Amino acid sequence: MMLRTSRRTLLRAVGAGGAAGLIGVPFAESAAAQSQSRRPYYHYSVPDGWKNDPQRPIVVNGQTYYYYLYNKDFPTAVGTSWRLVSSADNVAFTDLGDAISKEANPNGSIWSGSLVVDANNTAGYGAGAIIAIATQEDRFASAPHQQAQFLFYSNDGGRTFDRRDQVVLPNPGVVDFRDPKVIWDTARGRWVMALAENDKVGFYHSNDLKSWTYVDGFIRGGLGVFECPDLFWMDSDTGPGQWVLGVSVNAKHLGLPANYAYWTGDFNGTNFIPNHQDPKWLDYGWDWYAAVTWERRVGGALDTKTRYAIGWMNFWDYANNTPTWDSDGFNGTDSIVREVSLKWYGSVPALVSTPVRTLEAQASNRIELGDVTVNGRTVLGYRGRAYQIQTRVTWDQVENIGLQLRLSNDDSRHIDAGVYHDFAYVNREYTGNPDSRWLESHTPFDPARREVNLRILVDNLSVEMFVDDGRYVHSSLAYPENADDRLALYTDGGAAVFHDVVITEFAAGTATA
Repeated sequence: MMLRTSRRTLLRAVGAGGAAGLIGVPFAESAAAQSQSRRPYYHYSVPDGWKNDPQRPIVVNGQTYYYYLYNKDFPTAVGTSWRLVSSADNVAFTDLGDAISKEANPNGSIWSGSLVVDANNTAGYGAGAIIAIATQEDRFASAPHQQAQFLFYSNDGGRTFDRRDQVVLPNPGVVDFRDPKVIWDTARGRWVMALAENDKVGFYHSNDLKSWTYVDGFIRGGLGVFECPDLFWMDSDTGPGQWVLGVSVNAKHLGLPANYAYWTGDFNGTNFIPNHQDPKWLDYGWDWYAAVTWERRVGGALDTKTRYAIGWMNFWDYANNTPTWDSDGFNGTDSIVREVSLKWYGSVPALVSTPVRTLEAQASNRIELGDVTVNGRTVLGYRGRAYQIQTRVTWDQVENIGLQLRLSNDDSRHIDAGVYHDFAYVNREYTGNPDSRWLESHTPFDPARREVNLRILVDNLSVEMFVDDGRYVHSSLAYPENADDRLALYTDGGAAVFHDVVITEFAAGTATA
């Protein structure tokens, strides 16, 4: 409450016509500001209908193949297929249509799972066949224990899939039994599956991807129902490598995020042994759910220190509450693809993430404002709806520093992002948003510090703030009015210098090749 009071006091004092300064580039009404579309400019969004969970991408002939859950019948009927897009840079995507269709499957809707390239023909569908294992409802099983795992295989490089009729992992009598994540255990020469089973991640072994044996489980009660597990190894430049186990989980009832929780530790081939009891979070915003990570390769060689990641920018509390259905006929967008690495902070390992490096190559314009000293509020002479802003902020003594993003002409609507005493925040309360309950996200900040690095991605539907080179990230949906395109810097309780302010713009359609 103290934070909001402080900022409201500030905005009353330097509102329209007040003490705010106006600096920066001359204003020119852009095509983006004139457009009535709400579709994101440089974040991937479904062409029509509905999308939700990403599926872990694979690389085929140098192209990233990214599959996701897609419902062409939204909102009149439920049920998802796997739709496919490809990308050469993980920024611009080309739609390739349905790869696994719900209409062609007697079990109907295809839910989340994962894909592997079966290089050694362990499943018998040919060397190099692409195998997908995904959850469906077993039509022969009794409710509510119908979730089971099914196998699909592709011999055309992942463009289309045939199905194996038989269940590969039947339901043992539990309600939540879904989202298989399959990896090859090189050390032991077998396949390993991580499966979400309520508050447990179950581990299974297989030699052929068709017959699976349960071996052990990782249990963390009290957090909520696990979904979309993730399991991988990462090396690090700052300390020893670690295994990582991730899950998507709704922990809002504990005052925690509802997105990608993870533990670092050891995987012994049978179970995961964490080196910390409580989860860490790869994102602290409200909308980075069902996220997946996948391998980065450079010239064909595996980069064991970097992974890519992408998340669904929405949440089940308000999944249908989006203005894009009325404006553009779709519901579903993703975060920017990120590069994830493992960094040690003293004796504590943590995952950090930054926007994929190829994003900069897609820029349509770059505006360098240099250093800007702010004491109160300074409105920049810039207008835009889809951009990235970067700056390093320093101060001697302030209560609050930040940026007003997507600011309206009358100063009443804006997204606030910055640092207040001992936490960094993104607040979407003062603009259109999907849910009045979940408004401001927080991450820890050392109050003794006198500087912070901020990198913020703004688009038609979202804001993603990367704090201190990705140590903490906030990703949230927000629904500003199309005309709300101003930008301001602010402080409360003292002056601060926003160093090397750089605005990078992206053109409409950047995410669609």
